[in-house]
Amino acid sequence: MQPRATQGGYAGDVSPQLAWQWMQAGQAVLVDVRTDAEREWVGFVPGAVPVAWKQWPGMAMNPQFDDAVRQAAAGGNKLVLLCRSGVRSIAAAKRATELGLEAYNILEGFEGDPDAQAHRGRRGGWRHHGLPWRQN
Repeated sequence: MQPRATQGGYAGDVSPQLAWQWMQAGQAVLVDVRTDAEREWVGFVPGAVPVAWKQWPGMAMNPQFDDAVRQAAAGGNKLVLLCRSGVRSIAAAKRATELGLEAYNILEGFEGDPDAQAHRGRRGGWRHHGLPWRQN
């Protein structure tokens, strides 16, 4: 498996499986850019670094994002960024790249794409692929 190149101003897109392989091999740090509430209620990846891209109330930009993502990348590892569906993580990967970091978006996100009934978790995503996750 190889990363998929993009024209979007970040290193590329990776499958959830490749992101997990890199994380296990110590080649990447997984950064979960979902809100605290999403991680608390929907679930989280053990070992991921929580750095919200936006936060409630109002889904305001996280003013600590830049410093926290730089700290996550300390040591020179590439970053693989995870959100619910793979949209916010693109924006976060672009910002991390602007900061001089090697950042990838994880395709499908944590919950995957909605199905015909608009339910997530059945069509792709970290959980759907059986990768490690926990729920409080």
